[in-house]
Amino acid sequence: MRSSATIAALFLLCAAPLAAQQPARGARPARAPRADSVPVGDVARLLDALAADSLEGRDTGSRGSAAAARIIAAELRAAGAEPAGDSGYFQSVPVARTTVTVQGRVRTRVVLLPDLAAGDTLAAESRLPVAAANVVGVLPGQDPQLQDEAVVVTAHYDHLGIGQPVNGDSVYNGADDDASGTAAVLEIARLLGRGPAPKRTVVFLLVTGEERGMLGTRWYLDHPVVPLGRTVANLNVEMIGRPDSLAGGPGTGWLTGFERSTMGTMLREAGIPIVPDPRPDQHFFERSDNYAFARRGVVAHTLSTYDLHADYHRPSDEARFTNPAHMAQVIGAAVRAVRLLADGPAPQWAPGGRPDEQAPRRPGGQ
Repeated sequence: MRSSATIAALFLLCAAPLAAQQPARGARPARAPRADSVPVGDVARLLDALAADSLEGRDTGSRGSAAAARIIAAELRAAGAEPAGDSGYFQSVPVARTTVTVQGRVRTRVVLLPDLAAGDTLAAESRLPVAAANVVGVLPGQDPQLQDEAVVVTAHYDHLGIGQPVNGDSVYNGADDDASGTAAVLEIARLLGRGPAPKRTVVFLLVTGEERGMLGTRWYLDHPVVPLGRTVANLNVEMIGRPDSLAGGPGTGWLTGFERSTMGTMLREAGIPIVPDPRPDQHFFERSDNYAFARRGVVAHTLSTYDLHADYHRPSDEARFTNPAHMAQVIGAAVRAVRLLADGPAPQWAPGGRPDEQAPRRPGGQ
């Protein structure tokens, strides 16, 4: 397995964040925006960069995934989040390529190894092109009574890589799934970082390997920045790139498993435009990284606006089909939600709301 030094070499930080701009000489300073005001242009720049063809679909352990990780780390640094990985912002995730036979067909899979040392004896064909890593930053809490507790804000930055061509396009860009959620977490970090310090510690966790079986999240849960017993909530953000008419249209998000805990009610009573999942029959609560947190006891939900569009898991999931103005509004709501979770009462599971730790994950990740 590659050492932490090798991880650092592979994931060198970008010199500057994408959104950084120098004001024109002599220009009048802009009026300070609201604490939850999200510039549409910043959202569009991040989305374009993360879903670019040059990142080759951000498959776990690929060169494109490493490039995405560098972008994310630079943005977290610019937001003022402290590095919280084992090598700067990067948390090494030990994975390997393996083959399995399913119904007589040999298929290649990526699996999570038990520890970092397990990769030392891997054969060359089992190694991925680039070491896999989560990207983690932290805003430390400042309240003496709450600072040892944490809220974890997550999104997965991986997607499906290069695959079967559709209409001549083989790059599965994953703009909505989940460059949109990744951009949201970065904007949340930026906005919280320039406001009052949170009472609880806020962990910004951008994970790899969701599409391969929640690999990055599973590794984090066994190696958390803040112990899970002191992690009061997880808000996951996935697929907010397009409005959902069933949830109320542009600017309104929905929360998976709304009735399972007090989190949704807390947000609603605070006037935050996040409503219950309008499609509970799709079982989205069980289909994203929040579910792994929930099975470990952490109150965890996913914020989304996925409208079942036809570009899901296809090369046509490109940035040009997203709605950055809608995203900016939903991100603004998410900023308010994270602030409430960081500063307010800890959400609690409703009776029967916590999933069984042994329950199987429903297939077909979001």
